Amino acid sequence: MKIEVSVIIVNYNGLKYLENCFHSLNNCLKNIAFEIIVIDNNSTDSSCDFIKKNHPECIVLESKENLGFGKGNNEAVKNAKGDYLLLINNDTILLNHIAPILECIKKDKKIGVIGINMLDANKQYLPPSGNFPNVQNMFYMKKLFQTGTEFQTGIFSKESYEVDWLGGSFLFLTKELYERIGGFSEDYFMYVEDVDFCKKIATLGYKRIFLPNISYIHFVGFDKTRKPLLIKGFEIYISKHFTGLEKEIVLTALKINKLVKRIKKSFSLD
Repeated sequence: MKIEVSVIIVNYNGLKYLENCFHSLNNCLKNIAFEIIVIDNNSTDSSCDFIKKNHPECIVLESKENLGFGKGNNEAVKNAKGDYLLLINNDTILLNHIAPILECIKKDKKIGVIGINMLDANKQYLPPSGNFPNVQNMFYMKKLFQTGTEFQTGIFSKESYEVDWLGGSFLFLTKELYERIGGFSEDYFMYVEDVDFCKKIATLGYKRIFLPNISYIHFVGFDKTRKPLLIKGFEIYISKHFTGLEKEIVLTALKINKLVKRIKKSFSLD
């Protein structure tokens, strides 16, 4: 049977999450021909041994170094046989069957990528998407996620929403489009590569769609110790997607943001 969906997982020391993740994938892709490709970023927690022993049906690619998120996905997708890709984090549990996602993307050829409702470990709503960077939200990053009341409360009235960008812990798209945009930019190691990815899709005129009635749990949230990686990611994004005076203004807003955070930290206010 021809593979329809290739599930791509970038793993780094995710052993404690893998069994639940695989179990949910097997449940939520029933009656769909799929494969699971795991690229391991040089884990030290015996993740690869666990997968080979307990899930021999999975394809395991073992990197000798930590490639980061974007490059890891790119390497794994090179081995994908499916016409569709599900890029999903290792620390996730799908809660609903993905058939409606497949139906949605097949029905509307202008859809570039789909994301779904994200919940934390306690099944509480987490913002799944945001606005593309601009002067305002680089100065005050909370504005990145201020996309309307429904996206603040997690109480949705429609079956689908068009958004700027979707979080990289769940992305569903065609392999053809992934290859057309060149996959993830490998300039990023971690953070903001998903924003950049969606920007490239938007530039080609494709929609980024959020489906609130299909959900997944995402266990690991943003760690404040990784703020420097986040700031670095936005610096790269701005350099890639802005030019001239606008670029300088947006970079200045980000520099002010970074300075304010440093001052707050020195006074233990952040």
